[in-house]
Amino acid sequence: MNHKAVALFSGGLDSMLAIKLMLEQGIEVHALNFLTVFCTCTAKGCMHQATKAAKELGVPLKVMDITKEYMGIVEHPRHGCGRGMNPCLDCRIFTFSKARSFMEEIGASFIITGEVLGERPMSQRRNAIEIIERESGLAGLIVRPLSAKLFEPTRPEESGIIDRERLLDIQGRRRERQLNLAKELGINDYPCPAGGCLLTEKGFSKKVRDLFEYIPDYGISDIHLLKIGRQFRLSRAAKLFVGRNERENNALLSFALSGDLILDVVDTPSPIGLLRGRPNEQELHLAVSIIARYSDAKNPMVKVSVRIFPSEEQEIATVKRSEERRVGKECRSRWSPYH
Repeated sequence: MNHKAVALFSGGLDSMLAIKLMLEQGIEVHALNFLTVFCTCTAKGCMHQATKAAKELGVPLKVMDITKEYMGIVEHPRHGCGRGMNPCLDCRIFTFSKARSFMEEIGASFIITGEVLGERPMSQRRNAIEIIERESGLAGLIVRPLSAKLFEPTRPEESGIIDRERLLDIQGRRRERQLNLAKELGINDYPCPAGGCLLTEKGFSKKVRDLFEYIPDYGISDIHLLKIGRQFRLSRAAKLFVGRNERENNALLSFALSGDLILDVVDTPSPIGLLRGRPNEQELHLAVSIIARYSDAKNPMVKVSVRIFPSEEQEIATVKRSEERRVGKECRSRWSPYH
């Protein structure tokens, strides 16, 4: 074995502490950050935080976008899900397997993580950790500096590459010891532990199930749209996305695909609507009236432009604004909106 290791790195406090403890023992650390569309670490994104933290620690960083491969894990988790669509065990097995491949690619000998025993209910229980380690092919090669003394010695510890006596025995969800350790190690800039995964949220999980049920050949654009605006399942063949502000309007347009219908109220501030699928005339009329409903139009009859993306040619439809009660009641029972 050598003194070179790959650290699974979110850019959060625990992974920063784990790397810092290893650097103090002379380990050459290469940080590895995984990106998916479901991450909610910071407003600027996980890669921003990981890049910033890696620079502060002085370690090289590799970022992998695993969204496309990861969707198969979400759709068919071998070990089940949490309260939402979060396949936590399968996710960890998948990312550790990716880390093992990267470890072999760069000639490193072991893996470092910021895991704390008992901190996360699904993936950081002892039996879950053992399953993840075994099924990722990394038994004895995962060093958890923050909780190492609560586990059997790893191969890097047994070989003398790492001094086990300098490792810790933190467990549970209380974070006082991590915060105190951060002060001792001079780590002052780190995010609050409020990030996470959208798949743990029940509301968002409904949108993912809707995607799997109605669009089996979904693409990356379909996945990104799940995160944007109000969403109305008009039929098995059509879904409407409605922006709630300028940022969401721009986001909808950025993920539009050829053939999508773009709806916008004429001469009045309004949300942008993106209608995807194969709507019939009735569904298109409903979509237009919903867009009119959420606009600032004062008159009961509203003009809405309709164009087929990416064409700029428009047709104008004049519709009556949907009443709020109708949008809420009918769509909840028949068309299932997600707000």
